[in-house]
Amino acid sequence: MGQPVTGAPSAWQRARCRLQVEDPFISWSATIGLGLLALFLRLWNLGSPREFEFDETYYAKDAWSLVNNGFVRGYVDDANDKILDGTTKGLWTDGPSMIVHPEVGKYLIGAGERVFGMDPFGWRVASAVVGSLMVVVMVRLARRMTGSTLLGLVAGVLLMFDGLEFVLSRLALLDIFLAFFILCAVTALVCDRDWYRARLARLVPDGQPVRSGWGPVRATLWRPWLLVSGLCWGLACGTKWTAVYPLAAFGVLVWFWSAGARRSFGVRWAIPKAAVGDALPAFGYLVLVAFVVYVTSWTGFLVHHREYEDHLSSTQYTQFTGSGHCDGETFVSDDPDKDARWSTATEPDQHGLSAIPQALESLWDYHRDVYVFHTHFLNCSTHTYQSQPSGWLLLNRPVGVAADTGIQPGTRGCTAPAGSDCLRQVLLIGTPTLWWGGIVALLFAVAMWVGARDWRFGVAVVGTASTWLPWLQYDTRPIFLFYAVAMLPFVVLALTLAIGWLIGPSRELTARRTAGVIVSGTFVVLVVMNFAWFWPIFTNGLLTHGAWLDRIWFSRWI
Repeated sequence: MGQPVTGAPSAWQRARCRLQVEDPFISWSATIGLGLLALFLRLWNLGSPREFEFDETYYAKDAWSLVNNGFVRGYVDDANDKILDGTTKGLWTDGPSMIVHPEVGKYLIGAGERVFGMDPFGWRVASAVVGSLMVVVMVRLARRMTGSTLLGLVAGVLLMFDGLEFVLSRLALLDIFLAFFILCAVTALVCDRDWYRARLARLVPDGQPVRSGWGPVRATLWRPWLLVSGLCWGLACGTKWTAVYPLAAFGVLVWFWSAGARRSFGVRWAIPKAAVGDALPAFGYLVLVAFVVYVTSWTGFLVHHREYEDHLSSTQYTQFTGSGHCDGETFVSDDPDKDARWSTATEPDQHGLSAIPQALESLWDYHRDVYVFHTHFLNCSTHTYQSQPSGWLLLNRPVGVAADTGIQPGTRGCTAPAGSDCLRQVLLIGTPTLWWGGIVALLFAVAMWVGARDWRFGVAVVGTASTWLPWLQYDTRPIFLFYAVAMLPFVVLALTLAIGWLIGPSRELTARRTAGVIVSGTFVVLVVMNFAWFWPIFTNGLLTHGAWLDRIWFSRWI
């Protein structure tokens, strides 16, 4: 330690530096302060509008049934009106509802409803809390990857002032929970990368690289951050199935990170050796743990599996034989098997522990039916706000989730001139400056990952690709811009890393650093100003028709 360092730092020195913590009190104070500001913005007037916005009509009600009945029951036809009138009795039908997404996000929505009541604030508050926690995790991830508290806060500010994340934080939809758990899982993987390299540095004698063999294997089997990541991946998959794509992509990345760590300490043929010594244990931590968490999240189904066997064991999805055609916007099976049923529907009911295999088999059959629904029965549908995933980074088609139009001058606070009117709207759209700047940052990230072999940019690229590109295979069915919130943290990360590169590592005031600070600071300010300009259409604010058109920059945004 007393010797002067010359040349490039060794693997041991790099591993130790990664775990050095700078100004923890200041960084955590700033992080928490930013998180509280995000929470305040998301809680402000959260109960407005007092209605079911977009798919809240499904998830808010499913969540309420889940936390009251243990499973999702069907609702009577006028349930929405009854709930908005304050009635929470006589809402359900006898049988279960065919839900097409897992339960974790609905449990979180339901927790808010149980605490604050079955009203718009109650079913949105969980999203507000989780959306604010996303800002906190974003700060910590960026800070860890850059070593800069300032850049960590920049990442948090960018995420906090994105319109897509903000509006989803004020809606009872599932995607904000999905994005949060994916971000947490990836953050844990980055922590594991640092932890693993530091572990190798302690196990391999300083300055004595491994000349033969595998390096430490048994002593590196326990990787607590991989366990944390596996838990988060399970929760992400338990919110929406699409989390399996980034799970697979980052699982491969963990393998290569581990191989790179072994190679830096002298291990030869590190990739195949890491496949056995690191990738196999990582599979257990990430995939098997996630699978256990996922199945556990279906406890309500497993406990009430007989209800599903009695009512949903022979639906049109069960009877589907592999081919069909469109009749207008309805998908029709060509040759349905009318006799098809879950095998458990005709089996004698089991009790106690012997019922577990039967419940799991029913859960498998249910998943098969849901998969048929997603991959076939939506193919003929259309929606006013559906968008092509190829244009998500351009914000090609935002989603209008609420609108109150035709408010006349002189009524309800409308100050429009005679002959015009006012309106209120909630529009699910990202902050344009951030997303359009993100396109440039992502291209730069690809160049830095491939050209400079900077692993940090690889996190942004892999995260964006794995949460975005899989949607291209479903571009003929109704999918929506707000699905892109899962890739937003990686767009923000690409922007933050690009800003860090612009500013440079030196603290000395150079021409490059001055220019980098000006450009980067201007961009962040523009993002905040752009968010402020769109604030009324994020929050159901009252606008004259002309003021609204000033914010609708393209006809596809209407």
